[in-house]
Amino acid sequence: MQNELTKLFGLDLPLFAFTTSPEVCVAVSRAGGMGVLGAIPYTADELARHLDYIDRNIGGKQYGVDVVMPQKYVGTDEGVQYSKADFDAMIPEKHRKFIEGVLARYGVPPLAPGQKPRAELLSWVHDLTRKQVEVALSHPISLLANALGPPPADVVEHAHNKNIKVAALAGSVRHAKKQVEAGVDIIVAQGTEAGGHTGEIATMVLVPEVVEAVHPVPVLAAGGIGSGRQMAAALALGAAGAWTGSIWLTTTENQLTPSVVKKKLVAATSRDTVRSRAMTGKPARQLRTAWTDAWDAADSPGTLPLPLQFLATADAVTRIHVHAEAGQAGARELLGSAVGQIVGRMNQVRPTAEIVAEIAGELRQTLRALPRE
Repeated sequence: MQNELTKLFGLDLPLFAFTTSPEVCVAVSRAGGMGVLGAIPYTADELARHLDYIDRNIGGKQYGVDVVMPQKYVGTDEGVQYSKADFDAMIPEKHRKFIEGVLARYGVPPLAPGQKPRAELLSWVHDLTRKQVEVALSHPISLLANALGPPPADVVEHAHNKNIKVAALAGSVRHAKKQVEAGVDIIVAQGTEAGGHTGEIATMVLVPEVVEAVHPVPVLAAGGIGSGRQMAAALALGAAGAWTGSIWLTTTENQLTPSVVKKKLVAATSRDTVRSRAMTGKPARQLRTAWTDAWDAADSPGTLPLPLQFLATADAVTRIHVHAEAGQAGARELLGSAVGQIVGRMNQVRPTAEIVAEIAGELRQTLRALPRE
């Protein structure tokens, strides 16, 4: 099908796929959609290597990059730019003891000598994300997306000067209007069903509200979309396409999702997610596990604001993943992943191109079956 976005980006299908896997990004774009690489897990140098890989393998197809430039985190209210050491010093001892207590309760041992947690701050703060933006804009991307809050005006201007469109996620009409005021070209209206950071309004309610509020700016529907029928519903709500994420976690090409996580996702139902602050300090939909339950329990000290929660739990999350992959039962109970309610449809590991083709075929079939006047 063709519309304003497929024509703009040269797509066969207005299907945008957020993924942290460069292999999945390539596969989606080559299959007719548009891969959007999530930069959050990577340093600037790592991101550059992944984008080099994409450029070599994408066959001239268009792709995008998604960064995280949160509007608020510790220090922004005071206008202070803290270092990682400063942030580390802010983590209360009671939180450190609580985390160690949870790990001990489930028998999760320390990392073996030579194994190190992912200790970098990554891109939860603007000075680090700006390095990612510079890397992204030095590659032939077609879209720069921001996942948390309106992107800074200079970033929007820099992208536009390179003829790169800017997208941003919004969980409410108020947020969507802020994005448009910031110069964003495409709004991603993300319902609460979505994985990762998300608001409280359901996709079915949110999308038409945002479409009406920001017209004629195009809107992508996000949250709970993983089939052609769901994509057809998004189009019927006024969206110009769909923004997807969770369904690519269990693809054959996704080497970043460990096999033990894929097994847990494949076994999960749509009722097995929770919107929790355990991951970053901001509400994010993820698998409900013993880890998320522990942070919601009566003896929990409560989560910390961004980026302190991420830093406080970085060692623990690494230990959980390493030992879960090795078969340790307690670690597997704690093991989680950001994922949306669409996880109930993710019941097997499949090639990316097969999923794209299935969505496209079901979309065409659904649209043909709709009654016409």
